[in-house]
Amino acid sequence: MLLWAFLLKKYRAWRIYRETYTELAGLDDRTLADINVARGDISRIAHRAALQVAA
Repeated sequence: MLLWAFLLKKYRAWRIYRETYTELAGLDDRTLADINVARGDISRIAHRAALQVAA
C-alpha cells in the first residue's frame, strides 16, 4: 500500500510539472514578460509547482 501511495504522489507531481511547463512554454515572450517570467525560468517554476503538490 505504501508503495502505491508513493507512486501516485510521484505521478501527480510529474503531471503537475508537465502541465505547468506546457502552459508556460506555450505563452509568447510578451505575456511571459507581463507575468515577470523569463523563458529560462519555466523549468524551475514548473519544478517548484510539482514540489508543492508532492509536499
